[in-house]
Amino acid sequence: MTRKSGLGRGLEALIPGAGFPGEKGILEVSLEQISPNPRQPRVRLDSQKMSELADSIREHGVIQPLIVTEGSVPGEYILIAGERRLLAARQAGLLEIPVVVREATDQELLELALIENVQRADLNPLEMAEAFRQLGEEFGFTHEQIAERVAKSRVAVTNTMRLLKLPGKVKQALAEERISEGHARAVLALPTAESQEALVETIVKKDLSVRQTEELVSKIIGLKSPRSVPSAPNPEIESLEKRLEQTLGTKVNLNRHARGGTLTIHYYSDEELNSLVDRLLGSL
Repeated sequence: MTRKSGLGRGLEALIPGAGFPGEKGILEVSLEQISPNPRQPRVRLDSQKMSELADSIREHGVIQPLIVTEGSVPGEYILIAGERRLLAARQAGLLEIPVVVREATDQELLELALIENVQRADLNPLEMAEAFRQLGEEFGFTHEQIAERVAKSRVAVTNTMRLLKLPGKVKQALAEERISEGHARAVLALPTAESQEALVETIVKKDLSVRQTEELVSKIIGLKSPRSVPSAPNPEIESLEKRLEQTLGTKVNLNRHARGGTLTIHYYSDEELNSLVDRLLGSL
């Protein structure tokens, strides 16, 4: 059977006997012989689900073998896929576990771990984004190649990877599922980390939907109606706005009229307003 590479093979890539070179059938090995997959993209595990899986394994055993590759020391194995089953088996008190030994490169350690997690929806958006980053930066994959591996669109891959640009507090809210990926994408439109974090506080406090968040973001950044015809940007005005934004740490709009004009300074929380007032009055 000709071997297909990448995640497009789906879960069939994890099934014993799928025709991989070096596959040695199902073996029973000690749990102590198995080391974690260093390329495992998942960071968080649901403790309740783990307890339920451990109870099931305690009663029925491990039905689906783990996928491992041989380590550098004879008799040692590195986990490719099956992290939850391995941890649950240890929690259940098992001493041995069924495995399928397969040859795997460092790249395949990541790809096959992604197969299991992506298709079983086990990864949160940030874990997915970090796995995509590894494929891109460490193995030279383009966004299109990553999309092919995980059976997603290139746009979906790009949008997910943009989540890595979020500040720490927003990432934490996303990882803890206090906001969704849709919320996080909307938050990315704001210009500063402070404004993004303040908006997340508002989303959580007021339980805003993604649509409500997008509308709020549009108001904050002052998006104009699609019917309006934008005037050509003035380089001098743009330069002044940029200098003001760098100094104040927030979005600034400078509009010049025939006589005079308006200067609009945006803020996104009471704390940021107080900080701006102190900064402005302190300079007088």
